[in-house]
Amino acid sequence: METWSKSLPTVHPFYAVKCNPESALLGSLAHLGASFDCASRAEIESVLSLGVSPARILFANPCKPESHIAYAAAKGVNLTTFDSADELEKMSRLHPNCELLIRIKPPEDGGARCQLGDKYGALPDEIDPLLAKAQSLRLSVVGVSFHIGSGGETGSGTYRGAIEAARAVFDSASRLGLPRMHTLDIGGGFTSGPQFEAAASEIRAALDDYFSGEPGLNVVSEPGRFFAESAFTLAAAVIGRRVRGERREYWINDGLYGSMNCILYDHATVKCVPLAVASNGLDPKCEGKPTFSSTVFGPTCDGLDTVFTGRQLPELGVNDWLVFPDMGAYTAAAGSNFNGFDTGRILTHLAYTVDQS
Repeated sequence: METWSKSLPTVHPFYAVKCNPESALLGSLAHLGASFDCASRAEIESVLSLGVSPARILFANPCKPESHIAYAAAKGVNLTTFDSADELEKMSRLHPNCELLIRIKPPEDGGARCQLGDKYGALPDEIDPLLAKAQSLRLSVVGVSFHIGSGGETGSGTYRGAIEAARAVFDSASRLGLPRMHTLDIGGGFTSGPQFEAAASEIRAALDDYFSGEPGLNVVSEPGRFFAESAFTLAAAVIGRRVRGERREYWINDGLYGSMNCILYDHATVKCVPLAVASNGLDPKCEGKPTFSSTVFGPTCDGLDTVFTGRQLPELGVNDWLVFPDMGAYTAAAGSNFNGFDTGRILTHLAYTVDQS
């Protein structure tokens, strides 16, 4: 949060709950001042249960079930996104006093690992008709939203192009006689590290070029993995082993149907280090030990459930562990209970420091 505030001081983060809904993480972010991007009734409920004001929630789903819209209206969640005429009709019937952000498709996706432009975002020739439709329904469109996709390349002009496109929508709304827009949602797709600094630099420059003369502009964003990814480490136990010559094959108690679904859905490449507490207690990190070409399988009976192949690992045994860092983003949140291996039963242990001051 300190890094975010330093690099993007004028952009308020609405944490994307779908990335990792762990309640301790949500509570910590709420305490630090973050708001929340929710996409469903269940996500709104989880945030409100922490005592967070509904004014700190953006219902950032351009296509919402009617029952979820009615729930948002009842709870006072009064900001959401749309990108279609049908969504405007639903909002007019179920939540006519809600403020709206028109979600546009950005010109480029920056090579995102998880692209969203094919599913969400109004095309350039759809924008004016949608704004006119909202006006005819007496709905309040207060700004523009976009999302370049998750885990893309940053600093490549992607954000700049999207912010320029958003500027054009602000101008179109003014030309059509809509009340002045005041909110710009620059979406997510941020990754911590040098990539974030490159993206932040690009965003600051683009905001200065296209929105410096916009009084009272409220700029928000929807970061997920930026906050969640490095905060969680997964420890998986070795539950089985097979030796085939110089090759080693291991089974662990988590896999692609559990926390490591990120390999399929998020196109992630996982890293791990050994912790041989059972077979080599005096040197559990196996420093200097010989390594073998190794395959690691998940626990289910599906051959697809293969975490990696051909990685060099030291000799391990049953009840040793593999430790996977940076496993907080789009991992357990999308796991299943396939084959009876329930991701929801994986324990989360919280490490924290007590303030002695």
